[in-house]
Amino acid sequence: MNIQSVLMKAPTATLPGVQNNAKPTSYEAQQSFGSFLKEAINNTNVQQINSDLLTRKLVQGEHVDLHEVMIAAQKASITLNATMEVRNKVVEAYQEIIRMPV
Repeated sequence: MNIQSVLMKAPTATLPGVQNNAKPTSYEAQQSFGSFLKEAINNTNVQQINSDLLTRKLVQGEHVDLHEVMIAAQKASITLNATMEVRNKVVEAYQEIIRMPV
C-alpha cells in the first residue's frame, strides 16, 4: 500500500466555523484556537469548582458518597495537569519561535 492512498482516505480535520472547501485565514485560525483554549480553561475551572463543592459537602457532613468526591477530585487533578502541560508546550513553542533567526 503506498502512502498516497492512505493520505487520500484519511479524514481531514476542520476548524469550527470554517467550511471544508476553504482554507482558513490566519484570523479564523487564531479565533478558533483562542476559543478552543478558552473552552479548555473553562472546563478545568468547572472541574475544580465541582471538586471543591463535593469536598465541602463531605466535610460539612452532608450526604455525599466518598467515591464521588474522590472521582471528582481526580478528574479535577487530571484536567489541571493536562492544562498545565499544554501551557508548558505552548510556552516552549513560543520560545523556540523567538529563537529562530530571521
